[in-house]
Amino acid sequence: MSSRDTSEQNDTRFEPVIAITMGDPMGIGPEVVAKALCDPAILRLGKFVVYGQNQPLVDAAESAGMNPFWFRIAKENIPTTRGVAAEPVVLDYGHEDSLPRARAPSRAGGLLSKAFVEDAIADALRPVGDARRVDAVVTAPIAKESWSMAGFKWPGHTELFSARCKATRHTMLFESPRLRVALATAHVPLMDIRNMLTIGRVFDPIDLGHSYCRQLGIEKPKIAVCGLNPHAGEHGLFGDEEERVIAPAIEIARRNGIDVRGPFPGDTIFIDAAAGKWDLVVAMYHDQGLIPVKLLGFDRAVNVTVGLSIVRTSPDHGTAFDIAGKNVASPNSMKAAIELAVKLAHAKAAHAGHAKGHGAKDEMDNDDPLDALRFEDTDAE
Repeated sequence: MSSRDTSEQNDTRFEPVIAITMGDPMGIGPEVVAKALCDPAILRLGKFVVYGQNQPLVDAAESAGMNPFWFRIAKENIPTTRGVAAEPVVLDYGHEDSLPRARAPSRAGGLLSKAFVEDAIADALRPVGDARRVDAVVTAPIAKESWSMAGFKWPGHTELFSARCKATRHTMLFESPRLRVALATAHVPLMDIRNMLTIGRVFDPIDLGHSYCRQLGIEKPKIAVCGLNPHAGEHGLFGDEEERVIAPAIEIARRNGIDVRGPFPGDTIFIDAAAGKWDLVVAMYHDQGLIPVKLLGFDRAVNVTVGLSIVRTSPDHGTAFDIAGKNVASPNSMKAAIELAVKLAHAKAAHAGHAKGHGAKDEMDNDDPLDALRFEDTDAE
């Protein structure tokens, strides 16, 4: 039995390997990653492998007055050098000369950031004992416009992760100091939500959110569900989705032993949740859930993709091109994302040890130096 196998059976000895993807090189990803890795408290949590470009990280660290201390490995040498003892490690994809001067969405930024995350997902899906396996992935922000410019049709990280993990169900969930919120729909135009909302789409975040809360040690989570319409429909006066879709999903969850109530008006339920009455709120659409989360905990909020076979977290902010390169970005959300990823990796390792004890096409110019980073963009939604 390898030392890695033994450690994953004993949570007290388990030291997770955390992959961090740098995100769009022209955004604040390099800055928040560099600042997080220069924090000794973060480094004590595990081993870290950054999928990105070394020079933007070095530039960000030096701009912040910090000395880069990570070990650089060229991406093409990963198969023979992944086992080096130095840490943290930056897997350097190079191609700095291909980056534009402007801090804005770009094709190069899309190609690079997609390559970083594809490789990290692939390594997270490797079996236990594989020398290149990572135990969790933390993603710095990408620009959806950059991915589109590069020819990728994915709405975002969440959809890509769920497809690569072949997850039949997944939910976007946000963890913050005062609120925990799961979404029934995520990157969907507001006008389309009414036609997309089904009993299953409401049940999934209740069920998956319940399992997630139990991972965090909450023995019997208390879950509240928002209505879709003003005043939760007012008994059908302002819409029938509450009675036709949301209430049946809640009833199914209750029959499965989940302590869930609702639907509640979306303009008041977060008051009780922020006061600690509820462990999780299920919101019907993106802004219904994200406005209170960001209002009360923007600097410490974390995005978690629940329902995957691997652990994935992300800071709850975007690329912020307008402040990129100015040394003003806060690393707090990135640190929180790393801390949560470590906690979930420990929980997953402990669960795996327990279970084992008791017997889951882009068209590009051929002369483009970034062609080597091409991934077949299958399953795009």
